Amino acid sequence: MGKLISTIINSIEVYAQTCQRVNSRVVDQPNPDIWFQIHCCTQRLSLFALQGSPDALQEWIPLSLCQLTELNIGNNILEEVPEVLKELKALKKLHLFGNRIQEIPPSLYENLTNLAMLNLNNNMIQVIAPEIERLSNLEFLGLRNNKIENIPVELCSLSKLSELHLTSNKLTTIPRELRLLTNLTQLHLARNQISELPESLYKLRKLRILDVAGNLLKFFPVNFNELMLEELYCEDNPFLQKEPVESIQQEEVLSLKEIAARFVMKELRNRQSCIQDLIAHYPLVKSLLSQGGRCALCGQGFLNIWLECVKFVNLKKNFVALSRNHVIPVRVLLCSYNCFNQQGHGYYGVALL
Repeated sequence: MGKLISTIINSIEVYAQTCQRVNSRVVDQPNPDIWFQIHCCTQRLSLFALQGSPDALQEWIPLSLCQLTELNIGNNILEEVPEVLKELKALKKLHLFGNRIQEIPPSLYENLTNLAMLNLNNNMIQVIAPEIERLSNLEFLGLRNNKIENIPVELCSLSKLSELHLTSNKLTTIPRELRLLTNLTQLHLARNQISELPESLYKLRKLRILDVAGNLLKFFPVNFNELMLEELYCEDNPFLQKEPVESIQQEEVLSLKEIAARFVMKELRNRQSCIQDLIAHYPLVKSLLSQGGRCALCGQGFLNIWLECVKFVNLKKNFVALSRNHVIPVRVLLCSYNCFNQQGHGYYGVALL
């Protein structure tokens, strides 16, 4: 084994020089036990046929490779992340796709803080550890085709993240903190079990590609059409249909809490109101009111009681690529039947059949 490692190291030095002479072209060197590809100056390394053993990788990566910036150990049968990877602190791209990995050790996140790309597609990962927030330079995160049930809030602190791939997992909810990913341009959530998208989704101003096909969505969140999307994929969802039916309007009875909240929210919009100054002394009340909504017609605020409606938006003219759903239902909230009964707004109440 030692002789083989020595041969590999010597070959790396030879092929690194060769790569420089051929403008960084990849050189393949077959071996009975292992194939490897080496790129210019040993900054990129691909290892194959590790036979599922993390210990084998410990032997293949000598200390002389501690300056690696890209490592590909995808499409092996690894069942755990090799411990040696945490020593490769210069890594910017790490490919671990196509293995049998069930969890990512927190030490990987804590040590590889230079990572810009992490490809964990096609594994068996069930949980994303909170320590992922340490990857502050991450721009691409691939977790497609795993067994993930929840997105930790800590993931939403990755401010540089541009692409997030979570297709084919077991997600049921998306955290509202997703709005903090202000540099996100691609969000892939297809083939999960998501029944509702966060209301704050429209705040992702750089989002250009959204894939939510094959979920349990009935409508898109409030202000969804404010997104500047170029591609939207949303087929195979049980969306609400534009099929008007007769219904009976129930008499509106507001609780004292709701009446008080609406009064305070109205006063807060008046700059001359004394409540503007008083609210600062009641942080709990201020936090409670921040969870309320605003009527799409009159603009007045409400807390816990509203009328659930949808509007049907034709997006065909605004997209480069669009799934077969050209008209989509977008959630709209109204404060009362008084607003709903106004003419010409084009909103439909949601009927429970």
